[in-house]
Amino acid sequence: MSRTTPPRPLDATALFPELAPLARTAVRLHPRAGTPTAADSSIGGPLLWPADEPWPTCPDHNSASHHGVAPDDVRLGRRILAEAWARPRAEGADLLTPEERVIVDRASISGSARIPQDGPVPMIPVVQLYASDVPALPGPAGTDLLQVLWCPFDHDEDYLPAVELYWRASADVTDPLAAPPQPSVIGSDDYLPEPCVLHPETVTEYPAPHELPEDLAERIEAWEEDQNDPDDSDDLDDLDDVTVVDYQYDLSVAPGCKLGGHAPWSFSDPFPMACPECGSDVRPLLTIDGTEWDGGSGSWRPTEDAHYTGLHFLGPACATHLNIGRSYNLQLYVCTSSPDHPHVQNMQ
Repeated sequence: MSRTTPPRPLDATALFPELAPLARTAVRLHPRAGTPTAADSSIGGPLLWPADEPWPTCPDHNSASHHGVAPDDVRLGRRILAEAWARPRAEGADLLTPEERVIVDRASISGSARIPQDGPVPMIPVVQLYASDVPALPGPAGTDLLQVLWCPFDHDEDYLPAVELYWRASADVTDPLAAPPQPSVIGSDDYLPEPCVLHPETVTEYPAPHELPEDLAERIEAWEEDQNDPDDSDDLDDLDDVTVVDYQYDLSVAPGCKLGGHAPWSFSDPFPMACPECGSDVRPLLTIDGTEWDGGSGSWRPTEDAHYTGLHFLGPACATHLNIGRSYNLQLYVCTSSPDHPHVQNMQ
């Protein structure tokens, strides 16, 4: 099933014509739980990987054991919790049985022990994108496939996984790897994606308020305040019926996993970023977000998902089970001169 973003509540360029030349297209990936193959674009699915090419490992995590949890325990714990939330229970009854509690606690980082890892930790497949599914996919000449892997442990003070990007020509992979190595232990269950198929959709975005000229950002802020000004209401009791449109959350940058578009700046102002190899400017390539919409960005919820009324964290918005930082997102940028130069990453 395709996914369709509802029309924006207002035409941002009609209100502020200066936004028109700042528009960019983005491809919302709309990951949903499924069983992708190596021939599919996916999040958390298998990669089309050459059998004769070594699988990447993390050089920073190559000791005999690490503190973390087993990936199989994480996936089993997720299934148990989803089933427990779905079944009826008496008021005040425990969510889990004692047996289930043991398994779920075993998958918790706080209760984990050191687990042997035979050699360096293998990287985890995170994203695979075929140009046939996402024609806007940039890349070096002759490539049609982007693969993203990361180490399932925090790195340095950024509290982010170390990410590696691979561009390749899918037609060159004539002998694919059948069974890639799996890590025995991961440092965070937040970095283990559930297999998801993708439903790419192109949308139009405008810059986050942080990237707008100061005068324009101030006028937009004033317009937002005027929408819900009590002085403009004849009856204060009617304020709950006022529909407030927020530029940042409704009109500018699409939430969720996406290709291209504008950067979703949130808790920090934009700062200069450059290619670490040649010093050229960089542009947004990929945003990895654990939630496709939330209470603040509900207007971006696809129409096909409007029927879902269950718990948010068990629903389609959170199908990947990824979580970056405190529900932030990971942005990957590539060089504007050469996309095969080392990438730059940032959390917002």
